[in-house]
Amino acid sequence: MTSPDNHQKAIAIWLFICCASIFAMVILGGVTRLTGSGLSMVEWEPLMGILPPLDHAQWQETFLLYQQFPEYKLHNYSMNLEEFKSIFWFEYSHRLLGRMIGFIFIVPLLYFIMTGKIRKSLIPKLIGMFILGGLQGLMGWYMVKSGLVQDPHVSQYRLTAHLALAFIVYAYIFWVALDLFFSDQDRIRKTATNGLKQFSLLLTLLIFITVLSGGFVAGLKAGYAFNTFPLMGGRLVPESIFALSPVWKNFFENIATVQFDHRVMATLLFIIIPLFWLNAIRQDIPARVRTGAHLLLAMLGIQVTLGISTLLLHVPIPLAAAHQGGALTLFTIMLFITHELRNTPN
Repeated sequence: MTSPDNHQKAIAIWLFICCASIFAMVILGGVTRLTGSGLSMVEWEPLMGILPPLDHAQWQETFLLYQQFPEYKLHNYSMNLEEFKSIFWFEYSHRLLGRMIGFIFIVPLLYFIMTGKIRKSLIPKLIGMFILGGLQGLMGWYMVKSGLVQDPHVSQYRLTAHLALAFIVYAYIFWVALDLFFSDQDRIRKTATNGLKQFSLLLTLLIFITVLSGGFVAGLKAGYAFNTFPLMGGRLVPESIFALSPVWKNFFENIATVQFDHRVMATLLFIIIPLFWLNAIRQDIPARVRTGAHLLLAMLGIQVTLGISTLLLHVPIPLAAAHQGGALTLFTIMLFITHELRNTPN
């Protein structure tokens, strides 16, 4: 007979697979943005729009529809059908993966419910995940709609909200999966100070805020400006940092300020994460938390290297996509550490 604990681990593995799918979705979304493909599909058909154009006539029809929108008229007016296909496939793949994630979530969910393997206390959490996933789909289309206007530019506010919600959905699913997968025994035998626990929470929040600042960099294409490091236009602080009025707009709409903010946040992480690592390894923490702290420090070095390289090389797509994936990896490791410290005695 299969034990209840084995049921919980099976559910946890399913949720980890959902997380891996969302991880892939984040990277593919970044590539879609970097290749300028996000506005190539001008209709939203969440249920019926699964099949791509299947013959030349359908491709011509889809291309003609795209030609009616400002992005084609203002920027891509010289584009031919084959060039259109190259951007269409990125956006189509992004939307198809979103549908597949829904399938990966809902089918096992129904199976676990029908076989009675899900505890009643878990059902509201799973329903919450499903609702959040649906909201993320709506947010994605809301973001795309902002670019189907006279100025064919996706709103940096909506893009950042879309990215933020992806991280929130991922974090919620990952956290619940960790609850189900790991035993408390290792935590009970070790200790961690309240200070370290609070430090981990603050660091998780700081990484998330840094991700949001990166969303504004992406939305404004700020990475294509000031391609030097550490100086920006020959200065540590760019001259145009407060060029807009009122002042608050600079933090969200000024390319120089947005890139500067992201640099500042990344620098803070570069200083604070080693301090957290040093504090953590000096305590009698669980072995897997200690391993997580080492991985966090290593990933910090990789992520900073990716970020600076992406900037200096004028945002090559492979490096930029890797940098976005690195952000989610760093966030994942920090979530794991925070989760494990939560139930470790003082």
